[in-house]
Amino acid sequence: MTKEERHLWYDFLSTYNVRFQRQKTIDRYIADFYCCTAKLVIEIDGGQHYVEESFEYDITRTEFLEKVGLKVIRFSNIEINKNFFAVCDEINKEVIKRTAAQSAKK
Repeated sequence: MTKEERHLWYDFLSTYNVRFQRQKTIDRYIADFYCCTAKLVIEIDGGQHYVEESFEYDITRTEFLEKVGLKVIRFSNIEINKNFFAVCDEINKEVIKRTAAQSAKK
């Protein structure tokens, strides 16, 4: 895990009230963080994600994950470093929204 991934994991997701897994294999891809309950994938993007080849790979990967019913949200390393609590808040809101939607379907 990168420094930013470790920060998000140890300072938020590892003790979050809904279980997240790190480095979760989903088909042929590995999600940085995955929440089965919310059907949510969180990706932390470093500089390598902004070169054309990686950017295209990320699009293909996101399209695949969305086709199997998952929501993918992405944050940059800069967001983790400069706006950590806002990132945590956004994740929390997404988990609440998605778990409520899952409950409504039952």
